[in-house]
Amino acid sequence: MTARNVLITGGSAGIGRSCVERFAHGGDHVWFTYHSGRERAAALVAELNRICPRPVRAFEFSQGEWSDHVRLLEELPGPVDVLVNNAAVGSKTVDWYVDGPRHARDAAFMQINTVGPLWLSRQLLPAMLDRGYGKIVNVASVGGGIAEFPGMGIADGMSKAALAYLTRHLAAELVHSPVDVTAVCPGAVDTAMFEASTLAPLGPGERAELAARLPRGRLIRPEEIGDVVWWLAGKQSQVLHGAVIDASMGLGVHPGLLTGTPLRCRAADVVDADPRGGR
Repeated sequence: MTARNVLITGGSAGIGRSCVERFAHGGDHVWFTYHSGRERAAALVAELNRICPRPVRAFEFSQGEWSDHVRLLEELPGPVDVLVNNAAVGSKTVDWYVDGPRHARDAAFMQINTVGPLWLSRQLLPAMLDRGYGKIVNVASVGGGIAEFPGMGIADGMSKAALAYLTRHLAAELVHSPVDVTAVCPGAVDTAMFEASTLAPLGPGERAELAARLPRGRLIRPEEIGDVVWWLAGKQSQVLHGAVIDASMGLGVHPGLLTGTPLRCRAADVVDADPRGGR
């Protein structure tokens, strides 16, 4: 296969970074977006451009803001063959993007995690169809995309469930087209997002207990998900068109391994004590 143009959103850290590295080492032209990690993105570009056969480029991007979507497509150096919708906010990292009451954070989940991928897919699909080739891989989450996790963010789970629906709906509309659409739903991955949402409130003993209860007794490594995404973007994955894949190492079929631990349940996420909709 000749080198493809691959766009990966949220590529400066975590799963997104692993995807960038996997596609770049595989010989593709890789373009990735970042929101606030400019220095981190620049360091990744410099590192990969020293060792990879084709140049890697990074673009600042506020997903879910239409003007930024328009600007991004104007700045990209060519058409996109593979779109990896990876950028997202989690139940705690949303606070890094939105400083306001809960209703504003709820809206941010849907705008960033769901509307953003919808817009990007709509923007890039026509050219994929015209060229007769395209791959869209949506990175959702086991929480919402596969199973429910009581005590965790409702809006977060809703946004990931909507992303899984977007995958199935697009796949249905494109079933006779040359564009494949899939989704991968990671579980407990060793990223800053999982650290902030789940591990940070725990003491050392609780963290060790939680890790021991997870499937295989460990966190998933970001590069393991990167390999899955890379495989889904290949020719061999065509039979999985429309699939929403549980990549949680078993957590999706046994969510009690996570919710059954003595995590500090955020009951306020269910019932808002402020009738005005504040925090």
